[in-house]
Amino acid sequence: MSNRFKPKFNIKKGDTVVVIAGDDKDAKKPRKVLEVFPEKSRVLVEGVNIVTRHTKPSARNTRGGIVKKEAAIHISNVMLWDAKAGSGVKVKRSRENGKLVRISKETGEAIK
Repeated sequence: MSNRFKPKFNIKKGDTVVVIAGDDKDAKKPRKVLEVFPEKSRVLVEGVNIVTRHTKPSARNTRGGIVKKEAAIHISNVMLWDAKAGSGVKVKRSRENGKLVRISKETGEAIK
């Protein structure tokens, strides 16, 4: 993707989201975003899309074996969680005091 048209997403690292599509779909269970990859349009969400890696023994990991870890999912499969609404919500942005603030379309409250 070129630098000229960089995508802008409403989800940041540390946000609380709900997974709305895929095997781990649960619209009522909020989860934490561990990392965002904007160039690939993907997010790493805690406890979602668990994959197994078979690792060889090395100097760092002397035992090796099977390691379970999270893999990234597409950003369109998650929705920002609003605690006041108790569900995933759509978000709009507005400028307040020169800063962009994310506002829930459902409740009208700013999302921290």
